[in-house]
Amino acid sequence: MKRVVSVSLGSSKRDHRVNVELLGEHFEISRIGTDGDLNKAVQVIKELDGKVDAIGLGGIDVYLYAGKTRYAVRDGLKLMEAARKTPVVDGSGLKNTLEREAVYYLRENTDLLPPGISVLMVSAVDRFGMAEAFLDIGCDVVFGDLIFAAGIPYAVRSLAELEEIAKKTLPEMVKLPFHMLYPTGKKQETQDEEKVKKFGHYYQEAKVIAGDYHLVRRYMPPLDGQTIITNTTTAEDVDFLREKGAGCLVTTTPEFAGRSFGTNVIEGVLVAILQKPWEEIKPEEYLSLLRRLDFRPRIIRLQGEKAGG
Repeated sequence: MKRVVSVSLGSSKRDHRVNVELLGEHFEISRIGTDGDLNKAVQVIKELDGKVDAIGLGGIDVYLYAGKTRYAVRDGLKLMEAARKTPVVDGSGLKNTLEREAVYYLRENTDLLPPGISVLMVSAVDRFGMAEAFLDIGCDVVFGDLIFAAGIPYAVRSLAELEEIAKKTLPEMVKLPFHMLYPTGKKQETQDEEKVKKFGHYYQEAKVIAGDYHLVRRYMPPLDGQTIITNTTTAEDVDFLREKGAGCLVTTTPEFAGRSFGTNVIEGVLVAILQKPWEEIKPEEYLSLLRRLDFRPRIIRLQGEKAGG
């Protein structure tokens, strides 16, 4: 049996463990939340090193992207470097493959992304593949990186502008403690009411809201049937979105035992199957393996029955 463990800076209340069979191999997939404690996460990774097949980093990014430029997050590197033997991944390889493909799948197989539909991406630098795909299929996209990360009410509307802003801001921002950039620990269980009131209209003006679930949740006002395209969700998260008035939930990662796991977990599974250093894995290899696994977006009509996907 192969073991893949996600070590997360998120809440330990979201911990989960499942056993699944993929391509004839048995996997134990689990999550260990450290409630925002970076030092504890380092220790857990050191204890797992050499004992599991892959480690995913949850609740934190190691790399952010804008165009072809990659920016390394200092705290993320600290976690990645805590392991000497076991491969450690943050999901960025899948964000550029699986999530990009998920957008194209939705355009071709559903009515959720018609031409010109308005999309709010709460953050694009952590999901640049998805951002490019939305623009490629003709969506009207607002990138909320400045709005929700910096509290600046400025809607970025092109990737060229986003890249220019990233060049000026990310080299210094990635040096900050990660909890200043992203909700960790107990912050994942609460909303930022001030920003909900101040910036909630960006959600309400869009038909589709996309991005990391914890960012999407933290700033979400009451909705009116919008589609949410995101990653890790639990049954409780589905209830939260339904109560907020969202019309449809799409998760780019598959469901195992009642919940979708993060891209870091799925990338860990793929690395364990391929048995190659993650730095040597090419996007084409991920895509080929994803097609063999037949991973498709999970679609839930929140005001009705579960739809196929």
